[in-house]
Amino acid sequence: MHRRSALVVTKQPELAHKLKAVFDGMDVDVRSITVPLLAALQESHSFELDLVVLDGDRETLANLGKIEEALFSEGSPSLLVVVASELLSSLRMPVRITADFVTRSAQDIEYQVRLHQLLWPGEEAGSADFIRVGSLTLNLATYQVKIDGVALDLTYLEYALLAFLITHPGRTYSRDALLRRVWGFEYYGGSRTVDVHVRRVRSKLGPDLANRLETIRGVGYLWNA
Repeated sequence: MHRRSALVVTKQPELAHKLKAVFDGMDVDVRSITVPLLAALQESHSFELDLVVLDGDRETLANLGKIEEALFSEGSPSLLVVVASELLSSLRMPVRITADFVTRSAQDIEYQVRLHQLLWPGEEAGSADFIRVGSLTLNLATYQVKIDGVALDLTYLEYALLAFLITHPGRTYSRDALLRRVWGFEYYGGSRTVDVHVRRVRSKLGPDLANRLETIRGVGYLWNA
């Protein structure tokens, strides 16, 4: 795959942190700014971008038409608008540039899917999209897990949990941390749901691979590569 460049525009540290985690491991050079995009474009015409990720607050959504025109004149980078669920009725998507949206509370894996489609439309997976652990193959482009060539029947969240741990090996994550990183910042369910999903993933991995998904008593879980 070709390396891409992206600009993240947000004043919210929580969203900036989430996007940093989402971009982690992707073949993308990422810059972040906190000033409004229109002001940044007026001050500098040196942006060479494939994608803009825009925090869609009320003011930004109100100016989305002007933002579309500005991006169109700057070479038409793709646009991903991150919007709170309660503001969806105010969202009017651009038509002159390639654009998509994602709700703020979406899981990391949904962000990755939408980013991948905007950054590499139509491109097939490259070698960097495959992670192999023994008989297991994780395809980050198609969001599939196979063992000895046979696809596992994983739910969306089971895949997201397993993919996150495999791509962050050797590091222990608490249940609360996994809820934030996999389920999303706005998930309000109990941490027990992490234990339930870990048990389901282990049962589908089989005994050999399941042993790699370790429980660190009193702390959380880690993937032992």
